[in-house]
Amino acid sequence: MKKVAILLANGYEESETLTIVDILRRAEIICDMFSTGDLMITGSHNITVLADKLINDEIQHYDMIVFPGGLPGATNLASDERVLDLVKYFNQEHKLIAAICAGPLVLAAADIIKERTITAYPGYDQKVGACNFKEDNVVVDDNIITSRGPATTYAFAYKLVDVLGFDSEDVKQRMVYRNAFDAE
Repeated sequence: MKKVAILLANGYEESETLTIVDILRRAEIICDMFSTGDLMITGSHNITVLADKLINDEIQHYDMIVFPGGLPGATNLASDERVLDLVKYFNQEHKLIAAICAGPLVLAAADIIKERTITAYPGYDQKVGACNFKEDNVVVDDNIITSRGPATTYAFAYKLVDVLGFDSEDVKQRMVYRNAFDAE
């Protein structure tokens, strides 16, 4: 069974985080929210949730690590040495790393995207440093998956399902995604 760890710091983006958790769990993928602080953690829009676990070494055994955006959540994650060590470990082990919106700040702080193709919130190409930046909704570059922001969260989460080896089509159908958003 595939396992995904979503890392949260105070100031995380609620809509990105909870939508990703919801879609991954609907796809029957284990998805745990890990807090870098207390189990009760407050997002950038003052919504407090109960994380599943506190950050720990167990995350190294997960298949994917995900960084939602939100400020100051993303900058809090990017300044946490435990988080940066996990990103470097995941990259070294060629495990999946995903980030949305301001989340790529974490990848930049871990110095793993200089030669990679990514996307992020508009204007963040200047904040993440030298890399190949695209304005696509979702960008996959080998083991790194990135996305733009709150409005692209559904496309991002479905891509995570697919990259993990599952089929997002069933989840899209059950969530009426095809009827609501896809013109294809």
